[in-house]
Amino acid sequence: MGSGKSNTSRQDSREKLISKLSKTLDYVEGAYESGKAAHEVELGILKHVLEMGFEALGLFFELSGSGDQGAQLALANGKVVRRLKELRMREYLSIFGQFELERTVYGTREKQKIQWVPLDAQLSLPESKFSYVLQNWSQDIAGDGPFNQVNAVLGKILGITQSVNSLERTNRKMSESTQAFWDQKEVPAAEEEGELMVFQSDGKGVVMRPETSETSKPTVPAQHEKSDDQENNGKKKMALVGASYTVDRYIRTPEQILEALFRSTRKKEDCPSRPKPVAKYVRASLLRDASGTMMPSYDEIFDWQAKELKLRNPDETKPVLFVMDGQDSLWQALEKYFPDTAIISILDIIHATSYVWDAAHLFYPKGSSEAIGFAKNRIRRILNGDIEGVIRGLRWKGTYDGLSTSKTEKLEKICGYFENNRHRMAYHEYLAAGYPIASGVIEGACRNIVVDRMERSGMRWVMDGAHAMLELRCIKLSGLWDEFNEFRIKQECERLYPGHAANDEYAAKIA
Repeated sequence: MGSGKSNTSRQDSREKLISKLSKTLDYVEGAYESGKAAHEVELGILKHVLEMGFEALGLFFELSGSGDQGAQLALANGKVVRRLKELRMREYLSIFGQFELERTVYGTREKQKIQWVPLDAQLSLPESKFSYVLQNWSQDIAGDGPFNQVNAVLGKILGITQSVNSLERTNRKMSESTQAFWDQKEVPAAEEEGELMVFQSDGKGVVMRPETSETSKPTVPAQHEKSDDQENNGKKKMALVGASYTVDRYIRTPEQILEALFRSTRKKEDCPSRPKPVAKYVRASLLRDASGTMMPSYDEIFDWQAKELKLRNPDETKPVLFVMDGQDSLWQALEKYFPDTAIISILDIIHATSYVWDAAHLFYPKGSSEAIGFAKNRIRRILNGDIEGVIRGLRWKGTYDGLSTSKTEKLEKICGYFENNRHRMAYHEYLAAGYPIASGVIEGACRNIVVDRMERSGMRWVMDGAHAMLELRCIKLSGLWDEFNEFRIKQECERLYPGHAANDEYAAKIA
């Protein structure tokens, strides 16, 4: 559909659209008279609406013509190009169906590279044949389930199918805009922010296909020689997940936490209202350097968190909290990425209590009243600041009870864990100050971002595909999907059609 279409042709398109509307009205009246069921009529109306949408969009393209702007025009860089003889066709797959658009193109001469396509710029057409609306909807669905699910959903509703390869390519192409999006993301107004600046990070494995030279992306130049000892012979690659948010203080007592930890059931009315996180954003990275280490992922996530800190705590008045588990590499990263920041480091209470339970089961059977009593007593003491006493008591009891060599080794690892993290376990002080002591945000993020999408039955990923999916899923789970799509469409159009406004001005002069 292009320029040169007569008024008669356009009138025909209008009449087709009006005819579709008339048929829709006839259908509804006929459905009423024949006593059709509501759900049947609902689907019938949808079919008619889609047909009307196809005719309406077709009319829009008819009215837009081919983009002919005269025999020649000037590009934004001042170069003058001329109209080439033949119209060029491109496919455009919309949510209503596929169109073939005939466009006037400009260049230096025939059979040379096309320099400008006015209609594409006028309509802000995407680089691929898939409309921005279709890209948005497809990838929104793909963010929650397998690519085949996109066709199952959109095929049932719109009657449109796309190849899995096309969906994967679109996913990776869209992900290229995520870093630029985060870089320009505005922070909430200061009066909307919470009292505390909170960060959390953790790792989660993604099942990979066997690595080849073609599946080892994405990488950046080698920076470190140390290999990542958490990766399992290429079967899993660790994704680093980070979270950033502000929240108001929420003061509690050790006894309240103990009660919550040992409560078998919890009624909704028993749950006190607690402050909600503000602008809770999550990101994930699978980047590797040429040596296969995770340092590029650490750079991406912790650099982002450091920027968040500067933007959202510019006057340095908010306490800065990191709540994480006991993974040494995460805590060591703070020295590199936050060298001049006063950080309050908090060991996640759930991980801490899991070690108490491990100790209890060295002495008593799982599920026994003795094990429960032992664990509850030690957790109460930890919550009240007596971590040193708990460590001494565990070692004394291990000796007094005459634990076997293997159990003694396990007990020593538990005590070592507490010793290494005791400066992050002043829970009585954290609670009195209203600080969070659990890393539920990042635990939930790892589950929602990685497990729920990346670990479905039979799924195996290549690095660049997995990284792209993680980036887009983080955008979605941060509540920024629509904002991101607006940004990346604008960004792509600025790249494809630089100086479009200048061309419009030139076209007006030669009209």
